[in-house]
Amino acid sequence: MTGIAERPSTARRTFLAAHLTSRQRASLRNHLTGDLEKTRLLIEQLGADMESFTASRRDAATDDEHDPEGPTLAFELSQSSAILAQSIQHLADIDAALYRMDEGTYGLCKTCGGPIALGRLQVRPQAPLCINCAGRLR
Repeated sequence: MTGIAERPSTARRTFLAAHLTSRQRASLRNHLTGDLEKTRLLIEQLGADMESFTASRRDAATDDEHDPEGPTLAFELSQSSAILAQSIQHLADIDAALYRMDEGTYGLCKTCGGPIALGRLQVRPQAPLCINCAGRLR
């Protein structure tokens, strides 16, 4: 062994991916597609909110130091920007998980190639790593 994480062969991936039943995969796919739609709606709403904040800033006085609404609007815009960035990343993670499902590698760790525990997938269906490999990243 070279010390580098080796990807399992196609036959081994097929065998490992079989650790999830078709019913479990269908349930996880439903969860992912539902979360995908909710996340898209959240991103749309955050975009509209940010446009509203920007319009409010345009209509307000430009002196934030003495404007009682200035810091509040700036804080809300900053908070919405952070949530938007997290939501966009979450959407990308969901898309990647659905791609892995279609590819037949869903439920396999992208680092070690081993199976991801069903419990982990039920909590984080977009998870690309097993618990051990995710723990090493922290």
